[in-house]
Amino acid sequence: MLERLKDAPAGVDAVKAAGTVSKTDYERVIGPLVSGARSEGRRIRLLYEFGPEFRSFSPGAGWEDLKIGMSSLRLFEGCAVVSDIGWIRESTRLTSFLMPCPVRVFGNQERDEALRWLSSLPEGPGISHRLLPETQVLVAEVEQPLRAQDFEALALTVDSWLEVHDELAGVVVHARAFPGWENVGSLLRHVRFVRDHHRKVRRVALAADSKLAGLVPHLANHFVQAEVRRFGYDELDGAVAWSAAPPDQHPTDMG
Repeated sequence: MLERLKDAPAGVDAVKAAGTVSKTDYERVIGPLVSGARSEGRRIRLLYEFGPEFRSFSPGAGWEDLKIGMSSLRLFEGCAVVSDIGWIRESTRLTSFLMPCPVRVFGNQERDEALRWLSSLPEGPGISHRLLPETQVLVAEVEQPLRAQDFEALALTVDSWLEVHDELAGVVVHARAFPGWENVGSLLRHVRFVRDHHRKVRRVALAADSKLAGLVPHLANHFVQAEVRRFGYDELDGAVAWSAAPPDQHPTDMG
């Protein structure tokens, strides 16, 4: 069964799985939760708890989970999975890179920490991102001044991918104009993100129209191992294709 919990702080939705979770459970609990958030114009911060009494999902529940998830991914602002069950923890880590929001796994004894983490997530992140598994390219949409939490979310997605893959083909930063950083801490977190990941990313594309964007590839090539190239804001598809190209394909082959 699946039940909605009432002890979560304001702004956080919490559900708990016990026994066998069925398609009916998803229709009864998750369906109304998603519909309510959509009608209220709010995003979802979800705590999904699997206690020791949880056993399995029915085949119908798995399909319903996928169906609801695919139709409402953009509603989610963060998801915390609380469980000590090995296969739940591992499968969450392996699939979290598919989510456009940060996903973290906590143990049963860390439930309060999971709630605090969800409550601390920034509203309306400066970066929204999605990982395209078929191209192995991460696309980051930048609209507001960058915050440290944005890079935490990016790191969670990239690190989850790198746990089961040797590298990421590319990263595409899509921004009409670069909005800068919220504060010095955000800038430092950005630097740390680049330091920790640039050796495992083949190419970085900047799809932007600002004058500053033209300087970035020249500067970045002195500091990062990944190949960097600039595209226009409206050339997102070309930027993704270039970033996904095999390492032996020369950039000029992309047209």
